[in-house]
Amino acid sequence: MAPPPPPPPTINHLAQPCIYERKSRFMKWLSKLFKGGSSRGGGARYPQFLGDENTVWCAPSRAVDDCPRTDKEKEELDHAIALSLAEDLRRQNGFRRRADNDEDAAKALQDNVNLPSCPPYAPASHDSSNLPSYPPYAPASHDSSNLPSYPPYVPAQHYPRVGYRLCGGCHRDIGYGNYLGCLGTFFHPECFCCRACGYPITEHEFSLSGRDPYHKTCFKEFTHPKCEVCHQFIPTNGAGLIEYRCHPFWSQKYCPSHEHDNTARCCSCERLESWKVRYISLGDGRSLCLECMESSIMDTGDCQPLYHAIRDYYEGMNMKLDQQIPMLLVERQALNEAIVGEKNGNHHMPETRGLCLSEEQTVTSILKRPRLGGHKLVGMRTHPHKLTRRCEVTAILVLYGLPRLLTGAILAHELMHGWLRLKGYRNLSPEVEEGICQVLSYLWLESEVVPGHRSTPSTSTASSSSSYTSSSKKGGKSDVEKKLGEFFMHQIAHDASPAYGKGFRDANAAVNKYGLRCTLDHIRLTGNFPL
Repeated sequence: MAPPPPPPPTINHLAQPCIYERKSRFMKWLSKLFKGGSSRGGGARYPQFLGDENTVWCAPSRAVDDCPRTDKEKEELDHAIALSLAEDLRRQNGFRRRADNDEDAAKALQDNVNLPSCPPYAPASHDSSNLPSYPPYAPASHDSSNLPSYPPYVPAQHYPRVGYRLCGGCHRDIGYGNYLGCLGTFFHPECFCCRACGYPITEHEFSLSGRDPYHKTCFKEFTHPKCEVCHQFIPTNGAGLIEYRCHPFWSQKYCPSHEHDNTARCCSCERLESWKVRYISLGDGRSLCLECMESSIMDTGDCQPLYHAIRDYYEGMNMKLDQQIPMLLVERQALNEAIVGEKNGNHHMPETRGLCLSEEQTVTSILKRPRLGGHKLVGMRTHPHKLTRRCEVTAILVLYGLPRLLTGAILAHELMHGWLRLKGYRNLSPEVEEGICQVLSYLWLESEVVPGHRSTPSTSTASSSSSYTSSSKKGGKSDVEKKLGEFFMHQIAHDASPAYGKGFRDANAAVNKYGLRCTLDHIRLTGNFPL
């Protein structure tokens, strides 16, 4: 008796979410193949995801005692599985339409891939664990949890293409346009930019600093030092090396040739004159930069408040000067003439900027400050002073035109010479006398430059600072003036001369260890610093 005809195919709407596949031409063919076998028997139908996106085709099941498929059906089913695998491999690289050679690729895959040896139908047991790992049919249950784990369709942007490239500049996909390969990554041509100027590098040659690219010209600007005098690239020497000079405090870089081409140097801060900024000529062979000019002291009358403030500083350290010592601001020539007539004392070479006189002389001082005319001073008035000897010290002379802090440091140094002579310190060696005078100059600068500094931390009866801080100059010190003060302290600490340099360092070590008063007492008794 012939089996009853199969019921017409039905459409089942699943209550739980389903996974859908887009139908390709291969899937349509496979659908026809399965629908063609639905007449072989009835029974439970397995949902297969082979129809439209919103429907599920029900594939027929077979009884456990049915005969195996014919060889032709097996070959068709193997071919279908191979086509499905080929389409899955393409889907991993992004969804696209099936090409015309899909069937040829599937045929090659069928010949080379080791397909599972299990039969296309389930064995004679309804245990779903014995089903093949990638069955062509779903288990005999309408429970969606038993549906096959066929990978869902994912849009193309979630799967990177084979060999895709991200731009190292904008970090976006380069796509199929032009690109550059450099530094182990890729760039859009417009994203490969110079680190210095930010513009794209279009030349065939470029420079690298670490992993940063530069135009060759920008790299030279970035790394090759420029002279801060002539503002040109510092040339190489005969050995092909870049040779330049650099100031130890200001870090001013300049060509070695400017040390011998009469380039002006500031008599205060020692920086060379730039070709873009003119210095002020003081008329006696000295030049002054604009920063030092801001706080310069030009005549004797202007210097009197500073001089009295430093005397008060000495008095605050129990080193009161009993004699009124005259103080004069002079030109360079007048100071040099006074040095020639002075029998005592040591002089700092190559430039002496202050002098403590002990001989009677006639000295020309600055009576009226000059005015600025162009890039030089004009209208200076001088007056001769006849100095008479009333005590061991006749006068203190200081060069005019120097900044306030440098003038004060010179005054503090020369006043210490006067104090030693008035207190009976005789026949001291240059290292001892100049060294202890430099210590007083350094301490005064430190009290002016370093906030909250105590001038003599090891002297219990000394006052913390002089009254000059609040009375000598209106307003506070500018950053420029503080920087100059730090430079003058640097000059004292790093002086290379035996008397002013080594003498200061020995004296400063003794004062830091024993205090200023004990150090002075030891010098009076022994003529040397305490060890």
